Amino acid sequence: MTASTLELALTYEHAKIRELAAPAHEPAAARPDRRHETDWFYAIAAQHLAAAEDVLLPHVRRLPDGQDLVASYVGNAKQLEQSLRFLKARQYGDSRVLHLHPDEVWQVIDRLLDEHEHLETEYGRLLGEELDSEDVSTLTEELLSAEEVAPTRAHPFSPHTGMAGRMAHRMWRMADSVWDSAEGRVVPTHYHAHPKRDSALSHYLRGTPMPEATSPDPPKIGQL
Repeated sequence: MTASTLELALTYEHAKIRELAAPAHEPAAARPDRRHETDWFYAIAAQHLAAAEDVLLPHVRRLPDGQDLVASYVGNAKQLEQSLRFLKARQYGDSRVLHLHPDEVWQVIDRLLDEHEHLETEYGRLLGEELDSEDVSTLTEELLSAEEVAPTRAHPFSPHTGMAGRMAHRMWRMADSVWDSAEGRVVPTHYHAHPKRDSALSHYLRGTPMPEATSPDPPKIGQL
């Protein structure tokens, strides 16, 4: 069976997150001049999780055993978000997490990413079978668009689903943007292409080849 646009988009997103994680794994990523590599990975991973909770999970909840599927996803997301916070805190020298070795933190993150990818791949397959192709394409576009306005930091103790979750994500997006600017934190501003132009979705729908993967450009001085 041909993979749906949603399945293809999720596969693409997983690959890009792993691409950003690779340089952040390196010991040299702890240097001040390379902290942006961890920030990129952290921000994009956090945005993807929040967007999936807002856009995908309401549809997943309607599937057979949907409540259990959502609970499994949120359980993984909370653990992954907590680990991402440990990673950022360890990177910036927070005394509360200095006892954690970077390899230990990454071991947990990699395991949770594996689980996350497995869950989303399965949910994408189920939704592709449940919805017609037009609805799947619309859902894919909504997911990619939601990532662009999702929080850039992990908030594991906030609501994750339902109206409370969506409101929390909107509030955290505003707060995160303020703190990112105040701290001069490097966050990719155009890593996600718009789904109506040159995004993964538009390539999937037109059947055109994806461009070579590139890392997001560092922000210019006026963007900090």
